[in-house]
Amino acid sequence: MSTPSQVRFPGAGGLRETGRLFALALDVVRAMPRRPFQIREFIQQCWFIASVTILPTALVSIPFGAVIALQLGSLTRQIGAQSFTGAASVLAIIQQASPIVTALLIAGAGGSAICADLGSRKIRDEIDAMEVLGISPVQRLVVPRVLAAMLVALLLNGMVSVVGVVGGYTFNVIMQGGTPGAYMASFNALAQLPDLWIGELKAVIFGFLAGVVAAYRGLHPPPGPKGVGDAVNQSVVITFLLLFAVNFVLTTLYLQLVPAKGM
Repeated sequence: MSTPSQVRFPGAGGLRETGRLFALALDVVRAMPRRPFQIREFIQQCWFIASVTILPTALVSIPFGAVIALQLGSLTRQIGAQSFTGAASVLAIIQQASPIVTALLIAGAGGSAICADLGSRKIRDEIDAMEVLGISPVQRLVVPRVLAAMLVALLLNGMVSVVGVVGGYTFNVIMQGGTPGAYMASFNALAQLPDLWIGELKAVIFGFLAGVVAAYRGLHPPPGPKGVGDAVNQSVVITFLLLFAVNFVLTTLYLQLVPAKGM
């Protein structure tokens, strides 16, 4: 007969891990304005994350914009709304495709590197040594990496938006016989400035989530060198799931709070 203290509820471990993840996120937010700020570490992490994500992001954004333009161009022709192809494809790229592509590359390339770095430090007892010396690992290591992920995600989102829109425009005009004037006119008629802001806001939030999840799994890896590899895989999967959930919430709030242009 188990005593009440010995009872283990199903899912208690998952709830505990979720609570620790949110606690780390709050610690990161609280530590951001504290001094001294690790400016050198921040610049190094920005350069590193950008170097491993710029080229893959640019290469992925081209087919994303092309596929969206081709699919929407085919659909608008079927329903007799070819004049709205430009607006539909550009809004889809800016609001949805661009932040998601940026977040996936930040989580897959930058986040995995952050997790592996912190995980290797953890199994070598460097994190414990910092705590013994009174140095906060969150302020010294985690905050510069999370801020770097947010900044790089913001900049990459702008690059993906430009590359995706140019790719969609090119494929629509060349392969589907669209007219440049109609493409741009429909975009100007339906697009508005908040459409760009929501894309940038999503990129910043996604970068924050990717950095925090990667740092959390790196600071709490399973034992042994194999545990670091498992932690990297877990961080990427968890980040992907969170990104799609948060994207759904942000998109729903935006569509409810910001009226469409012309309404």
